[in-house]
Amino acid sequence: MTTDQVKQRKLVIFNMVTLDGFFEGPKGDINWHRVDQEFNEFAIEQIKTVDVIMFGRVTYQMMASYWPTAAAIADDPIVAGQMNDMPKVVFSTTLDKAEWNNTTLVKGDIAAEVAKLKQQPGKDLIIFGSANLGGSLTKVRLIDEYRIIVNPIIIGKGTPLFQRIDAQLKLKLLRTRIFDSGNVLLVYEPVRAE
Repeated sequence: MTTDQVKQRKLVIFNMVTLDGFFEGPKGDINWHRVDQEFNEFAIEQIKTVDVIMFGRVTYQMMASYWPTAAAIADDPIVAGQMNDMPKVVFSTTLDKAEWNNTTLVKGDIAAEVAKLKQQPGKDLIIFGSANLGGSLTKVRLIDEYRIIVNPIIIGKGTPLFQRIDAQLKLKLLRTRIFDSGNVLLVYEPVRAE
């Protein structure tokens, strides 16, 4: 590969959902997430493939209030170290500052900023949670891969993962993985128009 043919970084979105399609419960709760040692090993391997994490405001504030804490570092030192050290971008029109280590606050054009980041050299980019951000970037076709873990639970009501999508997007299944917990990872890429 020549320098003129540098591979563009992929933008990956990762989320956990219930079998009935909700990424959070009616009060924003995620206490139904099945997280165990096997999931933690998957999370460590996944984060090694990226070098920028992107968040919307709500998920950013939740993550920033947890990962730098002594409890997070004691409970999960490897992931905490990766989350705290890795460059992060939070997209928000309401935040005035982003104080979590290595975080850049972007208030402007989300699509333009993401397109610019995808052109820079480096590993892939990932969005954790942040369904509104993911929906906005899906609408403008900037997501290159969807990694969705379906948890074996039905909660009846909550917030749908893809609530902001108003047009069909065909996807191609790339791979699956079944976890001992009953979680199922589904990995898709958009089918590009010819």
